[in-house]
Order: sequence, then C-alpha cells, then structure tokens
Amino acid sequence: MSNNFRADLHVHSLFSDGTDTPEELIDAAIQKNLGGLSITDHDTIEAYKRAKPYAESRNFPLLLGVEFSTVFRTESIHVLCYGFSLESQEIVQLCERHQKRRLQRNSRILDKLKGLHIHIEDKDVKPLVLGGCIGRPHIALALIRKGVVSSVKEAFQKYLGERRPAYDPGEAISLEETLDCIRKGGGKAILAHPTLIIRKRLLKDLLEMPFDGLEGYYCLLSAQEEEPLIKKAREKGWIVTGGSDYHGTIKPHIPLGCSWVNEETFRLLYGFKAS
Repeated sequence: MSNNFRADLHVHSLFSDGTDTPEELIDAAIQKNLGGLSITDHDTIEAYKRAKPYAESRNFPLLLGVEFSTVFRTESIHVLCYGFSLESQEIVQLCERHQKRRLQRNSRILDKLKGLHIHIEDKDVKPLVLGGCIGRPHIALALIRKGVVSSVKEAFQKYLGERRPAYDPGEAISLEETLDCIRKGGGKAILAHPTLIIRKRLLKDLLEMPFDGLEGYYCLLSAQEEEPLIKKAREKGWIVTGGSDYHGTIKPHIPLGCSWVNEETFRLLYGFKAS
C-alpha cells in the first residue's frame, strides 16, 4: 500500500451547499494528487448522475456517499453513509423525503424572517442555487445581498443557526430510522464530525448506537483533538473515516484534502486496489 495515498471522504458540491460542480471537485482532487474522493452532499445523491460517469472517464476512484440530517433526543446529528448502490430504494426514498422536508422548512424560515421585518422571497434565493435544493447557506447569501448581514457566518449566528430566531428544524427524521435505512440500503453508517458534539452525555449515548464507524479525522482539527474519539472507535472495532468538509467558496478557510483517510480505510469502504 502507498504511504502517500490520501482520500477525502467529506466533500460538498453545488447539489447541496457547496459551490463546486461534481466535475470541478474531481478535477481538483486529481490536481491535489488525492487517491480517492467521496461527495457527501446533504440529503441528496443527485451529484452522482454527473460525478460517477465523469470519475469513470478520468479513471478516478469515487466512493458513493451522502450526509443525512437526523434527530437524536431533540439534537441535530449528521450521519455519513458510504458504499450504497445508487439504485437502493431505501436510500433514494430517504433522500426524496429529505428534499420535501427541506422545501417545507425553507418556507417556514422565510416566514420567520418576515416576522423579523426581513423580507426575503423565493425569487431572491433561487438564483443563488446552482444545482440542488435550497438550503440555509443559500438563504444566508440572500441576506448578504440584501445587506442584512456581511457574511454567511454572521447570518447563521444571528438568524439561521440552531436556537436563532429564524431557525426551523423541519420534519424530524430520527437517527434510528436513518440507521435502519442505511443498513437496509447496503451502506455503512458513520457518525459525522463527533468532535463538534459538545454535550458529553449525548456523545456517550451516540457511541452506543449501531454505527459502523465515526469520522475521526475532520476539517482542521489537531491530532490532539482527534485522538480521544479515534481511540474509542478502535476499541469498538469501528471504521475511522476522515474528510475536509469542503464547501468551496462558502467556507474558503477549509481546503480540499486537508483531512483524509489512508489507502487501507479507503479500500475497506470502496474495495479499491491502488497500482
């Protein structure tokens, strides 16, 4: 196995809240000498209609992935799913349900903003959506255009983040239901960015759930920050994944490939043998 192999398993395209096309992500990964990639858009696998044939045309290993939004004990928890089939009805139907949830939630967010005397309409947001469904970052961009805030970060801190005045969680899809769908759909369920979960009791309970692994290498965290959860995962015999959570220009401080997995982990999820 190559000691130089790196695969970024947490990347977003314009089909959720990233700014790069699937083709641009694959080209950038090749340019950075990454050995593999997974596009893990929020609650959608639409990017793979373009990403899969393009990756094949460039002979580049692309691991199928998606990042599902779930609720566990009233808290928002994200779950990465890898290695499923694009024809899996369980995964496809869960994505469709999420898209309906997001449309309803976005409408309620805009209503809450109007209640705060901030008038953002669908027509203000839709031009900012390059590929997929409207998400909170797109509403944040509309707030910037209106001069209400100066950055996406400020939009979330003042209005759109959890427990902020315009936040709306939408229909709750439970962690338990999501894990069941992933299992039936033939995928691997990975607890996303557990280092961001502040409540220790909540994290302890999550580590008792039937995940296949957790995301131990994440974004720009130090080895000291990552090590405790990596140790826990290894004690449980779980897969330890990693990725940058790259979003393009929406989060310019996070470069593609800044967190990654080695060849052994990538092979485990993908079955890829590097030359």
